[in-house]
Amino acid sequence: MKGLDSIKKTLKNNTMIFILIAVAIFFETLIQIGGKGSLLSPSNVTNIINQNAYVVILATGMLLCILTGGNIDLSVGSIVCLVGAVAGTFIINMGWPVLPTILLCLIVGLLVGAWHGFWIAFVHIPPFICTLSGMLLWRGVSLLILNGMTISPFPSKYMNIFSSYLPELFLQQVTDDMPDELFFSILEKNQRITFTVTLLVALIVCAIIIVSGIIGRASKRRKGYEVPSVVNYIIKQVILCGVILAVGILLGLDKGIPIVLVFVAIIVLAYAYFTQNTVPGRYLYAIGGNAKAAKLSGINTDKVMFFAYTNMGFLSGVAALVVAARLNSAAPTAGQNYEMDAIASCFIGGASAYGGTGTVGGAVIGAVFMGILNNGMSILGVDMNWQRAVKGLVLLLAVIFDVVSKKRKSSK
Repeated sequence: MKGLDSIKKTLKNNTMIFILIAVAIFFETLIQIGGKGSLLSPSNVTNIINQNAYVVILATGMLLCILTGGNIDLSVGSIVCLVGAVAGTFIINMGWPVLPTILLCLIVGLLVGAWHGFWIAFVHIPPFICTLSGMLLWRGVSLLILNGMTISPFPSKYMNIFSSYLPELFLQQVTDDMPDELFFSILEKNQRITFTVTLLVALIVCAIIIVSGIIGRASKRRKGYEVPSVVNYIIKQVILCGVILAVGILLGLDKGIPIVLVFVAIIVLAYAYFTQNTVPGRYLYAIGGNAKAAKLSGINTDKVMFFAYTNMGFLSGVAALVVAARLNSAAPTAGQNYEMDAIASCFIGGASAYGGTGTVGGAVIGAVFMGILNNGMSILGVDMNWQRAVKGLVLLLAVIFDVVSKKRKSSK
């Protein structure tokens, strides 16, 4: 009975992962029946990662805003457009070096986030109003910078930073002076190297996850914290490592590991550690749980709010660089509705509409869910209007689930 209870608890704690797997299988079945290819083909998995990297980055930053009390940032799409316009203007039109321009773009994103953070944290303007203003302001500034025109293409040095693959990038550096015919011949012959390296990286990641999980579990037990049962822990590790290995195999059968996936992994791991294992990170949860109590306990709530929105601007800058590389252009329409994808990813991934609840891992799962939903419906040829309706319904269901769960807990 105890083992059965552990399994039930595991299923309950990882509901979103199982729903994600079920949705992927559902779309794969429909696509196979319709003879329209495969959702889980190596090339399409790579495509899903490249298309949704910006969503994961934005959702990670949006989660920190939501944790502070259900607050959101409506300006992130416009910031993406603004930073992309700055990158295109300086790199393409003015011929600036790539790395200094990237640094400048990140500073621009940081300053825009600090602008919002100042008015929200210290003047106490409601985040919804302040970021709605930013959404209009920065979109207008972007259009002025671009003069309503699309700027393209970006140089290869910029594209290699965000749009290349491992180990293709390494092979390209080694064979840089070779003729194109010989280079592509070597790449074709070294497909096995690509698969081997990708699978090896996936195995190393799994090993790190297992070891760090065991160490973290032992540390919590020594400190007297409650830890999940052994069955719960094993099932979760098996699922997680199984997904990582499956994705590694599929990527290895295509072009290898996208560089953008490396950037996304670093951001996700850094912010997951920050929110779960640092004092400033726990302040975000404290404010979302009870802002007045947090302030009375000595937490500087204004500084925490300022950090959350300044950080959101910085990550919007990072997302802008990724989007510019994916589109290979700086366009006036870039970033439209990106804030909705980021917000939806957080709530679908388990963040509470009231704040104080949510994890970076959950936001990532929500972003992947949105990516599979978009990609699956696109392959099936579902009308764009229906796609928007479905995404809106999914978001509503996620929030309803959160509200109903809170009411049940409070009634017990």
